[in-house]
Amino acid sequence: MHLSEEQVLALAPDESSKKSGKDLSNPSKWVSKGANEAALWGECQGSGSKPYQTQVDRANIAFKCSCPSRKFPCKHGIGLLLLHARQAASFTDTEAPAWVSEWINKRTEKQEKQTEKKEKPVDEAAQAKRQQARQQKVADGISELLLWVKDIIRNGLLNMPDKDAAFFENIARRMVDAQAPGLANMVRSLGELNFYREGWQSEFLDQLLRIYLVTTGYTHSEQLPEGLQQDLRNFIGFTQNQEALKEQAGVLDTWLVMGKQTTEEDNLTIDRSWLYGVNSNSYALILQFTVRGQGAVAVPLTPGIFIEAELVFYPSAIPLRAIIKKQINSNGVAKYKGFANWQEVTNAETSYSSLVPFRSDRPYIIEQLRPVQHQQQWWLQDSSHALMPISADFRNIWKLLALSGGAPLNVAVIGKEKSFMPIGVWHDQLYKLL
Repeated sequence: MHLSEEQVLALAPDESSKKSGKDLSNPSKWVSKGANEAALWGECQGSGSKPYQTQVDRANIAFKCSCPSRKFPCKHGIGLLLLHARQAASFTDTEAPAWVSEWINKRTEKQEKQTEKKEKPVDEAAQAKRQQARQQKVADGISELLLWVKDIIRNGLLNMPDKDAAFFENIARRMVDAQAPGLANMVRSLGELNFYREGWQSEFLDQLLRIYLVTTGYTHSEQLPEGLQQDLRNFIGFTQNQEALKEQAGVLDTWLVMGKQTTEEDNLTIDRSWLYGVNSNSYALILQFTVRGQGAVAVPLTPGIFIEAELVFYPSAIPLRAIIKKQINSNGVAKYKGFANWQEVTNAETSYSSLVPFRSDRPYIIEQLRPVQHQQQWWLQDSSHALMPISADFRNIWKLLALSGGAPLNVAVIGKEKSFMPIGVWHDQLYKLL
């Protein structure tokens, strides 16, 4: 796989790694370098007497380096990939040294073992027994969670700001024990609310209601449509087989990578990439998980670029999350069509909420929005002069104002109901990230 400079920089764990990687993309920094179909490798002279040995698995984009850095990928891996993106012809060595071939062979053997494991016949009876046991654990956990929710309602919200972290963490851990990690995350989000912010009570009740809807909906899911049943299972924390999904027909389109959000939970890095299909006029969310120190994301997605790809959507009453079945890089700029005003967005929001009332945020492209200040708060005003508040968590208002200059712009946002966060704008016919 050959990555562009933008795709390489998107792999960097932070801004300092990007800067250091750019510095190390100078050919003079490398004592040796080589490439073949399986790997890139190089020896980078550091402050010590022995150069650092850096290697990249090109088939699955994984890194290894002898430097002491805990970042992944390290600056040497970024520098080596950047140098290859710019000067691939200078990588003249094709015979991998032993320290590279041994690493690649071990990775290949591991992947073959995983393939063999997948191909083994499934013990359907044992699988059904495990599923039944988990469903019972989830049901028991839900019973406890509903009692916890009802106790909060009975006692009122007045004392919520005085609760310590253990009040929320204890029930969240119980949900983990019940094999319902999605519910655990919903509970933790309650404890992470800013109880000093004006209107926290509404936010708290809204999230509490979502928990109640998910738990009671799952308890009576046999009475609900198939798509909604799957949405409930997803919020509980049940996973789906991605290999089985890839067997299904997908949506082939030119997709704009509108933005990316990266978060960390314990030792897990979660990348959320928001995409827009210019021909299907549809939106998608690509979730990719990596364990720290064990590899980069399977499909690097650089915000602001267009890609040709086939996406398969997860079953849902309002499909949004998807996986990439096939990708063809594209450097072209495609046309797009956004919502004309906030009324159209509101209509769409109403439709989505009627189908999945506990749903998460969604992306939108809205045409001709202008940032304005009203009642000591920033809003986005459409061509009909209707206003929508910008999320209080938005930190780049001055960049948005600088790009707008008082003129309306086409804006990409993420949010729901009555609060949205801008993630990018079109300025001089180019998409700019915020």
